[in-house]
Amino acid sequence: MAGGPAWPDIDDAALAAAAAAAPAPAAPAASSPAPAAPAPAAAAPAAAQPAAAARVAAEPAKPSAPAQPAAAAPAATPAPAATPGQAPTATAAAKPAPAATAAAPQASARPAPAPAKEPRTYRGLTLTQWVWRSIGGVAGIAAFVLLIILAARGLLTFQWAADFVKTYPGSYELPKSAPVGMPVWLEWQHFLNTFFMLLVIRTGIQIRGERKPPASWSPRWNTKRRISLTVWLHQSLDLLWVLNGVVFIVALFATGQWMRIVPTSWSVFPNALTAAIKYASLNWPTEDGWTNYNSLQQLSYFGVVFLLAPLAIVTGVRMSGLWKREWERASKIYPAPLARAVHFPTMIVFCAFIVVHVALVFATGALRNLNHMYGHSDVISWTGFWIFVAALVVLAAGWVAARPLVVAPIASLFGKVGR
Repeated sequence: MAGGPAWPDIDDAALAAAAAAAPAPAAPAASSPAPAAPAPAAAAPAAAQPAAAARVAAEPAKPSAPAQPAAAAPAATPAPAATPGQAPTATAAAKPAPAATAAAPQASARPAPAPAKEPRTYRGLTLTQWVWRSIGGVAGIAAFVLLIILAARGLLTFQWAADFVKTYPGSYELPKSAPVGMPVWLEWQHFLNTFFMLLVIRTGIQIRGERKPPASWSPRWNTKRRISLTVWLHQSLDLLWVLNGVVFIVALFATGQWMRIVPTSWSVFPNALTAAIKYASLNWPTEDGWTNYNSLQQLSYFGVVFLLAPLAIVTGVRMSGLWKREWERASKIYPAPLARAVHFPTMIVFCAFIVVHVALVFATGALRNLNHMYGHSDVISWTGFWIFVAALVVLAAGWVAARPLVVAPIASLFGKVGR
């Protein structure tokens, strides 16, 4: 009431009667903020008991002396008094603040930050990681080579090592019947072996990484059997390489050239050790490949021709179509996984031999060594070098031509090429 107290006096009897007659109001929201503290005259909370609200609605308030304003809370705004026949309304303090209401949708509408783009990886490593690993690998190899050089040079300072080198200079005399020089057929065999080996290694690496073959090949006598066109090229090159090797072995023993690469004395081993120490100390052994290889070269060539090449052939045949499925007992004795586990490391050894062989050819007298292999002479001239350059052009042409566009028409002459 205008001019009346903020809250009427409470009569317990009338309060009980009004509570019995009035319906129970809904419970206030639990999340509503608490109202501001009222003045001392309005000590009761803003959300008064429902019975008091019902009493106000049922009977008018009694006139009384106006309540003194509270000095402790001058900024407090009293709740409006309820009029007869109308339920009390919630105070302004019970409503959420407009600023908070507006801030809620803005916070929810803020877009989530975009995830950081992951760097591209190559075989599980980023490009930066590959660069650093390559630098570390090169530095490690250089440190290892430097350590070997220092160790070899230090070894030669001992008297017993000097006496050993004097006794075994790095090579021994061949039998008097051993031929001198390199015949033309040996030079051609050397080139053909290089040509076939290069393409065999290339196609072998392609097979290991091939997921979807460019085409398939089937033999005319068994169209149900299908292999990749790359596998066909690899096996065809293998047959040509084996055929060239057979011709080489026959000519080697027919002309006596076998004495140059097959050891004929047990002194080959201590002489090979001396040659290895000289190579490691960068004090190259005297090269005379036109008449006699040093013992380390002889053992290396013997191992490649008579050990490594047959091992590659035996393991390759087990994984090829030449091995019949009907050979069940032999397949159990010699399983394909064993052949596969040996075949690839054999190729790695071949690659290592080629790298070291070519490096030593150029490091120990390139012009003279190239004349031995290509120029059919023991003089120092540019003839063998230019023939070697021409051979490199042929090797590069073969590398480029080993692609499905060129291989498919050739393969179709021996079988059916399809998808």
